[in-house]
Amino acid sequence: MIAWAVPENYSEFGVNRGAKIEKSSARYEDLALIMDAVKRLPTQELCPWLEAHKTELMPRTLVLYALDAADLQPYAGTAPHLIFNKRGISHVRHLNTLLNACNDLLDDGGYLWCHSRTSSLKHQIIRNSHPGLSGKLLYALHYLWHRVCAKLVLTRWFYMWVTDGKNRSYSRVEILGRFCRAGFDIIDERFSHGEFFVLGRKVREPRRGKARSYGPLVKLSRIGYRGERIGVYKFRSMYPYSEYLQPYMMEHEGLERGGKFARDYRINWWGKKFRSGWIDEVPMFLNVLKGEMKLVGVRPLSSQYFQLYTPEMQEMHVSVKPGILPPYYYEGESPETVAQVQESERRYIEAYRKAPLRTDWRYFWGIVGNILFKHKRSH
Repeated sequence: MIAWAVPENYSEFGVNRGAKIEKSSARYEDLALIMDAVKRLPTQELCPWLEAHKTELMPRTLVLYALDAADLQPYAGTAPHLIFNKRGISHVRHLNTLLNACNDLLDDGGYLWCHSRTSSLKHQIIRNSHPGLSGKLLYALHYLWHRVCAKLVLTRWFYMWVTDGKNRSYSRVEILGRFCRAGFDIIDERFSHGEFFVLGRKVREPRRGKARSYGPLVKLSRIGYRGERIGVYKFRSMYPYSEYLQPYMMEHEGLERGGKFARDYRINWWGKKFRSGWIDEVPMFLNVLKGEMKLVGVRPLSSQYFQLYTPEMQEMHVSVKPGILPPYYYEGESPETVAQVQESERRYIEAYRKAPLRTDWRYFWGIVGNILFKHKRSH
């Protein structure tokens, strides 16, 4: 990538409320030592500094230049406490494989530290360095190549053939989500000298199933009728790997009106447009055709959100099929809390048990009226 100037004190929405670790709470002396260097030195100076001070680090601290999982094989069985990868993860061809391999290598509770320039930072650099129409055109080409061609099935092979997987463009959300998928809790995230640093702690095994696609249609795991897992179809409105960040969002952002996340930075710019017009919900009709959902009903919930419900409401929630149009869009006033969302569902379920068809008919027209005339919107 061209060495454009990095904006001073650059950060992104949500980083200041994200996880932070203080030197006093670091479990290992090396963690505090490297943390201080990350804050002081730009990346081009940090990596040589780490190399020069390797002899001062503990034997179970690994400072590597890892491009793929094969680079970890010489250290098999060492169970390090800390791995710091000097190579930016945007140059790693198979990032999930490398993160999983780091998890396998680390001791229980061990740390992994990586860094990268985010896609938003690259956008900011291009815009600052090329103001006006030329900057917009340059960024459009950059986005098309590194964010679109790099991810679509039909073009990804060509992108990889040309670039060998180097200089890829990841959003902050995707980086954090990939860490969580690989079995790490985010312990620290920060921008320093124009580079995004992520520190994760190994807390569980990686999820080794098929990774999420980058296509416009996503299939999200949700709890359906009788507690069975169903794949709910939606048009993508969030950055890839956002679904793995729900516990992290719950811890650092909290919930606001209607039980949604207070500041959900996982939603991308076109996702906001989709949600304002309910466009992201349209593929759910595939779930209706499959018999997994119906038009009106309780929303299919993620595991994390389902755990916020009381045991009684969990039992009631799974006693009926989920629906596209949730009961709280029928209410005159939108619910402010998770408790109010549950009460809205309770009223619907109790009425539905007595008169299923009449209840759904009444709720359907009430919701349609609220959407058309009171501007209720998908969130």
